Amino acid sequence: MILKLKHFVIFITIVGFASCKQKPQQLTKISGEQIEIGENFKEDSSIIKFVKPFKNRIDEVLDSTLAFAPSYISKTDGKLNTSAGNLMADAVLALSNPVFNARTGNNIDFVLLNHGGIRSPISIGKVTARTGYEVMPFENSVVVVGLNGKAIREMIAYLIKNKTPHPIAGIQIILNKDNSLSAVNIQGKPFDEDQIYYVATSNYLVTGGDNMMFFENHVSITETDYLIRNIMIDYFGKMDTIAPKVDDRFITLD
Repeated sequence: MILKLKHFVIFITIVGFASCKQKPQQLTKISGEQIEIGENFKEDSSIIKFVKPFKNRIDEVLDSTLAFAPSYISKTDGKLNTSAGNLMADAVLALSNPVFNARTGNNIDFVLLNHGGIRSPISIGKVTARTGYEVMPFENSVVVVGLNGKAIREMIAYLIKNKTPHPIAGIQIILNKDNSLSAVNIQGKPFDEDQIYYVATSNYLVTGGDNMMFFENHVSITETDYLIRNIMIDYFGKMDTIAPKVDDRFITLD
């Protein structure tokens, strides 16, 4: 009798453990509700009161003057290069090169970004961190790729055919009247077909954005973990006056 009772207790214990074992959870339904926010939507004063000090601090940081723009800076004021594009490319070259050099021991040869990445002009007057967010609202970061001569040739052909003032710095492209290539200079020296060049671009373009497929042929790639927007803001903070000009970095000869 005692033996049977022990067997019964063991059986009940096993059943109890088995029944307590959790079964895998499975999603069976997803539902949502649309809440309209209109004129009749009432503000919650307690939430506004809670958020206000944070909002005031953010506004203070974003609207503090970093530099001054004596003239209007636009991405449409030039045919093959623009004041806004030159500003962005120059800033990327100046501030991402120390990061790249520290990580690899090499220097960036030139910069190529995309015209569409510039989302706002810069008006005459104070330049702030908010300006940086307006010009570059995206989370794109700078990536440096090594390109051989063939890839550089493809890049130049793309720029000539595209006829869009994509931001460049460190490279000069000169065209003849008939749109044929006259000269290419990189860091002030003639383009060398046998050299590997380090090109700073965005993580968007390096994956083929804007059909810049030549970046796929890179021989090396280095992440800088530096957002282009943060570069712009840091660059503003280092300058008293922001006055980029349309220049001769990409031109057609008369």
